Amino acid sequence: MTTSLVPNRAARALRTWFGRDPFRELQTEMDNMLSAFSGRWTGGRDLAEPWSPLMDLSETNTDVLITMDAPGMKPDEIEIEVTGNMVHVHGEHVEEKEEKGRTYHRMERRTGSFSRFVELPCAVKEEKVAAEFKDGVLRVTLPKCEAAKTCKVAVKANGK
Repeated sequence: MTTSLVPNRAARALRTWFGRDPFRELQTEMDNMLSAFSGRWTGGRDLAEPWSPLMDLSETNTDVLITMDAPGMKPDEIEIEVTGNMVHVHGEHVEEKEEKGRTYHRMERRTGSFSRFVELPCAVKEEKVAAEFKDGVLRVTLPKCEAAKTCKVAVKANGK
């Protein structure tokens, strides 16, 4: 049941002015958004929904660091490619179990493949990149090229 917040007279005036009812369009958009949200909230999942692990990108004076959550995956399921200032992290996790006589009522654990492209803030030494996977977290350390490192310059006062 929909309750109008605008009296009929004002709604007719807005329809005449805009050529459509902006409040009805807003209500439809809100209903669509809440329906999509409530499906995810109750654990529903669209099978076609792509999986993209969450990631942090940070840098220090010497390195760029990518930290990515990939719970349930194994190190040999993840590949990292570095080309110039781009990093491509991709992987695939396949559930190997097949249990007969079991009926699943909910399946929320992620399986399938993912692919993330990350543009780096500066050039890195591709041959010195290191990756570590521990407790479901991937850490990729990318040492900066010498030209990309920060150099501090002392400011002289009055030419001294």
